[in-house]
Amino acid sequence: MGQIKSVDERNEQTINRLLDIWESAVVETHTFLNKADIIAIKPDAKSGLMEIESLYCFLDDADTAQGFIGVENNKIEMLFIDADARGQGIGKQLLKFALVNLGAKYVDVNEQNEQAAGFYKHMGFVTLSRSEYDEQGRPFPILHLEQGRPS
Repeated sequence: MGQIKSVDERNEQTINRLLDIWESAVVETHTFLNKADIIAIKPDAKSGLMEIESLYCFLDDADTAQGFIGVENNKIEMLFIDADARGQGIGKQLLKFALVNLGAKYVDVNEQNEQAAGFYKHMGFVTLSRSEYDEQGRPFPILHLEQGRPS
Protein backbone atom coordinates (compact mmCIF):
# COMPACT_ATOMS: atom_id res chain seq x y z
CA MET A 1 0.00 0.00 0.00
CA GLY A 2 2.72 2.50 0.95
CA GLN A 3 2.68 6.07 2.16
CA ILE A 4 3.97 9.50 1.20
CA LYS A 5 6.16 11.14 3.81
CA SER A 6 8.13 14.36 4.05
CA VAL A 7 11.91 13.96 3.94
CA ASP A 8 12.72 16.03 7.01
CA GLU A 9 16.13 14.57 7.80
CA ARG A 10 18.37 14.83 4.77
CA ASN A 11 21.25 12.81 6.13
CA GLU A 12 23.80 10.93 4.04
CA GLN A 13 21.93 7.63 4.20
CA THR A 14 18.64 9.19 3.04
CA ILE A 15 20.24 11.27 0.28
CA ASN A 16 22.20 8.24 -0.97
CA ARG A 17 18.99 6.16 -1.17
CA LEU A 18 17.27 8.95 -3.12
CA LEU A 19 20.29 9.27 -5.41
CA ASP A 20 20.09 5.51 -6.04
CA ILE A 21 16.43 5.96 -7.02
CA TRP A 22 17.36 8.92 -9.23
CA GLU A 23 20.09 6.98 -11.01
CA SER A 24 18.00 3.86 -11.57
CA ALA A 25 15.16 6.00 -12.96
CA VAL A 26 17.47 8.02 -15.19
CA VAL A 27 19.16 4.92 -16.60
CA GLU A 28 15.72 3.43 -17.31
CA THR A 29 14.00 6.48 -18.83
CA HIS A 30 16.64 8.95 -20.03
CA THR A 31 17.92 6.77 -22.85
CA PHE A 32 19.28 9.86 -24.64
CA LEU A 33 21.93 10.24 -21.89
CA ASN A 34 25.14 8.24 -21.91
CA LYS A 35 26.99 7.05 -18.82
CA ALA A 36 29.29 10.12 -18.83
CA ASP A 37 26.24 12.43 -18.95
CA ILE A 38 24.69 10.69 -15.95
CA ILE A 39 27.94 10.90 -13.97
CA ALA A 40 28.23 14.60 -14.84
CA ILE A 41 24.61 15.36 -13.81
CA LYS A 42 24.65 13.35 -10.55
CA PRO A 43 26.25 16.12 -8.41
CA ASP A 44 23.48 18.48 -9.55
CA ALA A 45 20.90 15.89 -8.51
CA LYS A 46 22.51 15.54 -5.08
CA SER A 47 22.62 19.30 -4.62
CA GLY A 48 18.97 19.54 -5.64
CA LEU A 49 17.98 16.90 -3.10
CA MET A 50 19.80 18.76 -0.34
CA GLU A 51 18.37 22.18 -1.19
CA ILE A 52 14.84 21.67 -2.55
CA GLU A 53 12.13 23.41 -0.52
CA SER A 54 9.65 20.50 -0.31
CA LEU A 55 10.86 16.91 -0.65
CA TYR A 56 8.58 13.90 -0.20
CA CYS A 57 9.17 10.23 -0.75
CA PHE A 58 6.95 7.24 -1.29
CA LEU A 59 7.69 4.53 1.25
CA ASP A 60 6.68 0.94 0.60
CA ASP A 61 5.27 -1.34 3.31
CA ALA A 62 8.83 -2.09 4.49
CA ASP A 63 9.48 1.68 4.93
CA THR A 64 11.90 1.72 1.98
CA ALA A 65 11.79 4.75 -0.32
CA GLN A 66 10.69 3.76 -3.83
CA GLY A 67 10.24 7.22 -5.33
CA PHE A 68 10.37 10.91 -4.52
CA ILE A 69 9.09 14.30 -5.59
CA GLY A 70 10.56 17.74 -4.98
CA VAL A 71 8.62 20.98 -5.35
CA GLU A 72 9.74 24.59 -5.11
CA ASN A 73 7.78 27.74 -5.97
CA ASN A 74 4.80 25.78 -7.35
CA LYS A 75 7.08 23.84 -9.71
CA ILE A 76 7.87 20.15 -9.66
CA GLU A 77 11.65 20.10 -9.86
CA MET A 78 12.08 16.36 -9.55
CA LEU A 79 9.95 13.23 -9.74
CA PHE A 80 11.76 9.90 -9.89
CA ILE A 81 10.62 6.32 -9.28
CA ASP A 82 13.01 3.42 -8.69
CA ALA A 83 13.25 1.37 -11.89
CA ASP A 84 12.13 -1.76 -10.00
CA ALA A 85 9.00 0.00 -8.69
CA ARG A 86 7.78 1.50 -11.96
CA GLY A 87 4.27 0.77 -13.17
CA GLN A 88 2.77 0.58 -9.68
CA GLY A 89 1.15 4.03 -9.65
CA ILE A 90 3.76 5.60 -7.36
CA GLY A 91 4.49 8.47 -9.74
CA LYS A 92 0.79 9.21 -10.09
CA GLN A 93 0.34 9.22 -6.30
CA LEU A 94 3.31 11.53 -5.77
CA LEU A 95 2.17 13.88 -8.53
CA LYS A 96 -1.39 14.10 -7.21
CA PHE A 97 0.00 14.72 -3.71
CA ALA A 98 2.11 17.61 -5.02
CA LEU A 99 -0.80 19.12 -6.95
CA VAL A 100 -3.19 18.97 -3.99
CA ASN A 101 -0.88 19.56 -1.02
CA LEU A 102 2.09 21.53 -2.33
CA GLY A 103 0.42 23.82 -4.85
CA ALA A 104 2.41 22.41 -7.77
CA LYS A 105 1.29 23.79 -11.13
CA TYR A 106 4.37 23.59 -13.35
CA VAL A 107 7.00 21.08 -14.42
CA ASP A 108 9.86 20.95 -16.90
CA VAL A 109 10.49 17.66 -18.66
CA ASN A 110 13.17 16.51 -21.08
CA GLU A 111 11.53 16.38 -24.48
CA GLN A 112 13.56 13.25 -25.28
CA ASN A 113 12.12 11.48 -22.22
CA GLU A 114 8.98 10.48 -24.06
CA GLN A 115 7.65 8.35 -21.20
CA ALA A 116 7.73 11.26 -18.75
CA ALA A 117 6.36 13.77 -21.28
CA GLY A 118 3.50 11.37 -22.03
CA PHE A 119 2.86 10.81 -18.31
CA TYR A 120 2.54 14.52 -17.59
CA LYS A 121 0.30 15.09 -20.60
CA HIS A 122 -1.86 12.14 -19.48
CA MET A 123 -2.07 13.80 -16.06
CA GLY A 124 -3.45 17.00 -17.56
CA PHE A 125 -0.34 19.09 -18.19
CA VAL A 126 -0.10 21.20 -21.33
CA THR A 127 3.00 22.61 -23.01
CA LEU A 128 3.63 26.31 -22.39
CA SER A 129 6.96 26.57 -24.21
CA ARG A 130 10.11 24.72 -25.24
CA SER A 131 13.81 25.41 -24.68
CA GLU A 132 16.64 23.98 -26.79
CA TYR A 133 18.87 23.53 -23.73
CA ASP A 134 18.42 22.43 -20.12
CA GLU A 135 19.05 24.79 -17.18
CA GLN A 136 22.77 23.96 -17.20
CA GLY A 137 23.08 24.80 -20.90
CA ARG A 138 23.35 21.19 -22.04
CA PRO A 139 21.79 20.35 -25.45
CA PHE A 140 18.81 18.46 -24.04
CA PRO A 141 15.54 20.17 -25.10
CA ILE A 142 13.10 20.95 -22.30
CA LEU A 143 9.31 21.21 -22.42
CA HIS A 144 7.85 23.70 -19.93
CA LEU A 145 4.45 22.40 -18.83
CA GLU A 146 1.54 23.71 -16.76
CA GLN A 147 -1.32 21.84 -15.14
CA GLY A 148 -4.16 22.42 -17.60
CA ARG A 149 -7.01 20.48 -16.11
CA PRO A 150 -7.67 18.44 -12.99
CA SER A 151 -7.12 14.72 -13.48
